[in-house]
Amino acid sequence: MIESSRERRALSHSVEVPASTANGFAMLGFMLVAVLVAGFFVVSLANDRLDPVFALVPAGAMLVAAFVACGFYMLQPNQAAAITLFGAYRGTDRTEGLRWVLPWMIRKKIAVRANNIISDRIKVNDLRGNPIEMAAQVVWRVTDTAQALFDVDDYRAFVLVQIEAAVRTIGSRYPYDDFEHQEVTLRGNHDQIGGELREELIARLTVSGITVDECGFTHLAYAQEIAGAMLRRQQAQAVVAARQTLVEGAVGMVEMALDLLSEKNVVELDDERRASMVSNLMVVLCGDRDAQPVVNAGTLYQ
Repeated sequence: MIESSRERRALSHSVEVPASTANGFAMLGFMLVAVLVAGFFVVSLANDRLDPVFALVPAGAMLVAAFVACGFYMLQPNQAAAITLFGAYRGTDRTEGLRWVLPWMIRKKIAVRANNIISDRIKVNDLRGNPIEMAAQVVWRVTDTAQALFDVDDYRAFVLVQIEAAVRTIGSRYPYDDFEHQEVTLRGNHDQIGGELREELIARLTVSGITVDECGFTHLAYAQEIAGAMLRRQQAQAVVAARQTLVEGAVGMVEMALDLLSEKNVVELDDERRASMVSNLMVVLCGDRDAQPVVNAGTLYQ
């Protein structure tokens, strides 16, 4: 019983169905015929060409014309109209142009074209707890007019709230950055994170009959209170990485120089001279300034 009640509640959402409406131009022609008939009978009765018993015909024709005139409405391209009768949903008309429906049916128009929203910047804690600022750009459109109008109170406000909730969810799922490049990060994996944000939004907006065509982040940065510290950390990490690369290259060059000197018998180096040469070469290769040559007039041991 519990499972069946849950299933009934899950299936109780509205579903868009085509509405039974008429072509507005055909009904416009019918209304003009009714007006012409009324005019003909009025003129004929005024000239005593018809029996007075036909006096009610013009009034009836004008009532028909007024009845038809109350049922006209117009739809622009990428616009739909949800039809209701005494509060009950009767279908959605998506045919553009002049349309007609019974006057006592209510027509509520809704745009089904694409909408573009850039959310406000919000502060989120990433996976490591660092406060970051995020903002997203989302392209969305209504796919089911019945759900958009009848299953949520205000579908536009609903979209804004769900965008903020989805951005917070995705922002807390990953770290902002990974200096070792071993994790998926918000800053380094834009396409993957954007795809997950779109999937999260589609899942959240399904209840309102809205889909998401495209989304991505328009702003992603550390919050102001830690931006300075994180900048210094990034600079330190960059310096360490640069120094590491420089040292690795210098060691390779020193090793190559010693091997060439030994291979070509340019000079015989004992352990002490080898250590001195290694020290001098490392200083020259790893130093921030140009090396200053020193002329040694004696020997290494004097």
